[in-house]
Amino acid sequence: MRLAINKNLPIPIYYQIEEGIKALIEQRELKPGDLIPSERELCEAYGISRMTVRQAVNNLVNDGYLVRQQGRGTFVSKGKMEQRLKGVTSFSEDMRARGMEPGTKLLSFERIQGSKSICEKFSVPEGTMIFEVKRVRLADGIPMAYEISYLPATLLPGFTLEVAEGSIYQFVENVLMLEIGNAHQVLEASLARGVECEILGLESGAPVLLIQRQTYLADGVPLEVVRSVYPGDRYKFVIDMQRTVS
Repeated sequence: MRLAINKNLPIPIYYQIEEGIKALIEQRELKPGDLIPSERELCEAYGISRMTVRQAVNNLVNDGYLVRQQGRGTFVSKGKMEQRLKGVTSFSEDMRARGMEPGTKLLSFERIQGSKSICEKFSVPEGTMIFEVKRVRLADGIPMAYEISYLPATLLPGFTLEVAEGSIYQFVENVLMLEIGNAHQVLEASLARGVECEILGLESGAPVLLIQRQTYLADGVPLEVVRSVYPGDRYKFVIDMQRTVS
């Protein structure tokens, strides 16, 4: 990888590095999945400080051009997965609609006594038995999200570990013959920490999208509470809006 850097120009060096790497990506000299040189290698190659290189690389990661993989290095991004916030769909349905193969890595499957905060969301007494399911959601084998789902045990007879490894919504609709109605979803920006970094291959403090969804059956009965963490460099949500005048 060769960058045209001129220290005599009034343009900041970190910006020259950013624009140079962007140009190589856009010209397809750097392709999705390519490993770029390490910060140390770039410092030595161009005689610049590590802080300058890090600022450029951080900006490119935040903008979605590059992605860091813990313990492996920094790679050219394969592009962000786009999801339109329209209708209640499962992760598996979203991936298949994009021609990708959805997958699930089940981390844990437990029946627990629900905490006060969780049980309040299901309008049941504290201590009611709740399924807690922790999963990594995959698209063509790539980790796209870390999910923690809570579902009331009394509502889901026959819900097993094997079911949790697939699409829960398909089980609810096709096996239990329950109709899923609507969901309330909240999105916010956050930073990766702890187990999220390990599971999604992110550095501590990497930008992520935190999504909290509560799904209801058509009759209004709460079905699921789920907390999902999506890497900010792999996923984006698109909202179609129509102007309304009050």
